[in-house]
Amino acid sequence: MLYYILRRILQMVPVIIGVTLILFMLIYMIPEDPASLILQKGATEQALANLRAKMGIDRPLHIQYLRYMGNLVRGDLGTSYRYRRPVSSILADYYPNSIRLALAAIIIEIFVGIITGIIAAVKRYSFWDTLVTVSTTLAVCVPVFWLGMIFQNIFGLRLGWLPISGMGDGSLRYYIMPAFTLASVSLAYVARITRSSMLETMSNDYITTAFAKGLSPGMVIGKHALKNAMIPVVTLVGLNLGTLMGGAVLTETVFNWPGVGRAIYHAILERDTPVVIGGTLVLVMIFLILNLIIDIVYAYLDPRIRFDRRESRV
Repeated sequence: MLYYILRRILQMVPVIIGVTLILFMLIYMIPEDPASLILQKGATEQALANLRAKMGIDRPLHIQYLRYMGNLVRGDLGTSYRYRRPVSSILADYYPNSIRLALAAIIIEIFVGIITGIIAAVKRYSFWDTLVTVSTTLAVCVPVFWLGMIFQNIFGLRLGWLPISGMGDGSLRYYIMPAFTLASVSLAYVARITRSSMLETMSNDYITTAFAKGLSPGMVIGKHALKNAMIPVVTLVGLNLGTLMGGAVLTETVFNWPGVGRAIYHAILERDTPVVIGGTLVLVMIFLILNLIIDIVYAYLDPRIRFDRRESRV
């Protein structure tokens, strides 16, 4: 297991290099001068040239890239063009809010999605199964930003039950609408995958044998079927957690949530490339770490899966 973990950590390096290369190439194609954004209108050409030299953006692209990677190794994500602050401190200000919202959304996704998926599988072709299928299909088809605005209109403006934007004093009332909006699509996928995985597991011979031994349906489903059926669900939940923690741009923008997704959105509008690159790299790192954790969880959920040195060479 230790060898597998070390090998996976080493595999993160080319992914990070590839992401930074792609980001640098895309940003290089944007015809926007960071020096003019900082000094704005009225700056002389000499002032612009001095600032470009100070920032190092007057050098060739490969030199800028190597300089950025050298700083990245030391944990330096650069300095924001707009705020003249380290990118790491800006992300540190916003990420706690995104993580809180992501955890609220993932709790809703896990409990509601898995429970409804199990009900749909156990009561196959019943009214409840049809209800779950129709509702999850609608949840996948409805745009997240539109769903968020519908929630704001109904529960915020008309009924006045919940605040329509911001996080206020951080109480639970401010989390309900953005968390449900953020979890809506992933919740639907979790419910459908749980249903299909449970149906496939319930058709196995060992489940039939467990029923033949006189075990109760609750014992068979909870102890035998559910554990094996959760493997694809764990994959989806883990990947969704990385997306949610990375900051859902649409949800945070609609609800004016002070998270990293909205921060990256404003950085894109303002051409603040260090914030865009730094925020994207942190998101990629979250995905890589969560993928590693998911693979380790596989070994617990399915004893047939083993990550030893011999299997890693196959």
